[in-house]
Amino acid sequence: MSSTLSAPRQRLWNRVNWSKAVLVGLALVVVGLFLILPVVAVFVQGLRQGLEYYLGAITQPDAKAAVRLTLTVVAIVLPLNTLFGIAAAWAIAKHRFPGRSLLVSLVELPLSVSPVISGLVYVLLFGRQGYLGPWLEAHDLKVVFALPGIVLATAFVTIAYVARELIPLMQAQGREEEEAALTLGASGWQIFWRVTLPGIRWGLLYGVIMCNARAMGEFGAVAVVSGHIRGQTATVPLYVEMLYNEYQGVAAFAVASLLTLLALGTLLAKSLLTWRIRHEHQG
Repeated sequence: MSSTLSAPRQRLWNRVNWSKAVLVGLALVVVGLFLILPVVAVFVQGLRQGLEYYLGAITQPDAKAAVRLTLTVVAIVLPLNTLFGIAAAWAIAKHRFPGRSLLVSLVELPLSVSPVISGLVYVLLFGRQGYLGPWLEAHDLKVVFALPGIVLATAFVTIAYVARELIPLMQAQGREEEEAALTLGASGWQIFWRVTLPGIRWGLLYGVIMCNARAMGEFGAVAVVSGHIRGQTATVPLYVEMLYNEYQGVAAFAVASLLTLLALGTLLAKSLLTWRIRHEHQG
């Protein structure tokens, strides 16, 4: 191709190629320094004292309790956020009603508020000295420094992930096919299952994957409402911080490697999903 270009265009083409090579090289250096190197460092540090120590660190009773609590919170939050995301996206994308813009803003709100602030709000509402604290204490109910508070805080910071993926998909999908199914006598569930869901299923799965990853790794809001009780209210991110503050650095990196594996698994699932969507569109 280059042999057919004039001299000035050849020089311009060479400059473009050099610029492209420099930008690609710069991007690779940044990715290597800020993404790949930290991931490798987590596993190197976690295995620094050998595989036996590594396995011992991640199978400690407190580590198992942290993993159990994290999975429990995710098992509660994920279905709730999925149902909310579908309902909110359906209402926003398919209907026009007073307060629609406000609902859109409220869905986006958790992404613009610091997780620490949201945790403090829950303490203000449900803490012993909070607005509802005396009533909760009188009825022997505990929200803050217990599982309900952790679930509420995690649900708040992850509530937008599913809805944000579905709103543009449902808007692009339109209402014509659903209205046609309605005129043919389909029920609401049949319309959703056979008309709406097939068009949004990959976006829904993508939102669920991202929501799951964020829920497992959430730190700020959970740190405020959990109380850092080892073996009871310490999720995996909190347990890693506790180990590190106790100068158990190797054990902290060993447990942190579990979250890193989760992140890598999420990245793999996201890549496979992106490939599947592209393959479906090309097909």
